[in-house]
Amino acid sequence: MPRFPDHLTGDGPHNPFPGVRVLERRLGREIPHQLGSNEGLDMPHRALREHFGDAMAAHVYSYGDAEALGIRRRLAEQKGIPLEAMLVDAGADSLIALSLRAATAAGDVVVSTTGTYPTFAYFARGHGCRLTEVPYDEGPGRLAPDLDALAAAAREQGARLVYLANPDNPGGHLHRDADVLALRDALPDDCWLLLDEAYHDFREDADGEFGRRVLPGVIRLRTLSKAHGLAGLRVGYAIAEPETLAMMMKVRIHYAVSTLSQAAAEVVLDAPAEVSAHVAAVRERRERLAAHLRELGAEVLPSATNFVGIRLASAELAGQLHGALLDEGKLIARPADPALGHVLRITAVEDALVPGRLATLEAALSER
Repeated sequence: MPRFPDHLTGDGPHNPFPGVRVLERRLGREIPHQLGSNEGLDMPHRALREHFGDAMAAHVYSYGDAEALGIRRRLAEQKGIPLEAMLVDAGADSLIALSLRAATAAGDVVVSTTGTYPTFAYFARGHGCRLTEVPYDEGPGRLAPDLDALAAAAREQGARLVYLANPDNPGGHLHRDADVLALRDALPDDCWLLLDEAYHDFREDADGEFGRRVLPGVIRLRTLSKAHGLAGLRVGYAIAEPETLAMMMKVRIHYAVSTLSQAAAEVVLDAPAEVSAHVAAVRERRERLAAHLRELGAEVLPSATNFVGIRLASAELAGQLHGALLDEGKLIARPADPALGHVLRITAVEDALVPGRLATLEAALSER
């Protein structure tokens, strides 16, 4: 079983501000008079009420529930994930940083794929980790993290943590569940697997048994930014063994998820039919967009996400097209790492399918 940094073992550190909602649950009763903190300071919020309405003002007086119990209860009911195996934080990005903070110390080796979701490398370097990157497994119709190479690098360098995005970002590749489990088994016993599943909801089997498993030695990350449309409110959750989450809570920012964000997330989670319809529509648009690009001669990468990736002949061409579209006020994604400079990523929104919207890209593809 992976271990935690020495400074987190034993008693403490302890969160000095658990918040009134957590305190109420510990005491088993409500605390109607909050007289000892910044909550309920009699701010009338006339401007806020006029602009957003009274409902907004009702959510800004108090700090958010540090345990986000309302969100976790809904996710437990809908996803079949044990309540005690989830921790809510400010989006998958914040959970990446929190996982690194809880599972690694400065100087530890962490391993990822060159060009994968760059926020991991950004946080790993900022935390003082030594980052090792291995190339993608790239071939005709394939751009996938190389699981064997990740495991080999972890063993050779005594890595403390390995990062894998599945489905992958920016390629869109989805590894089989058995292959992910085999990767975990191939890692050193004391090495964590940080499994970034930000695009999990767009998998065809998203509601399957594997999706609700709590995996030893693995921290799984999910988000409400994509399928639930809450990117601006920053809400995500980790799935891990309760003992692992308890260690993460030791180093977590107290009120990272605001009362307003939690309330909005609960409303959206209470409308699962709308979320399901949105996911189905995204999958349908993704296939339409992929088919359209293939008809123009593009090499479209298989995707289990909400976007379509295409691989161009050169990084130079990809850079030119990316810049030309940006000049036209059309922003598509191009990975920052030179290793994936030849890849472009287009989100499967209806705007991308408007005739002529991507005419510059379409013309370049047709000329090939």
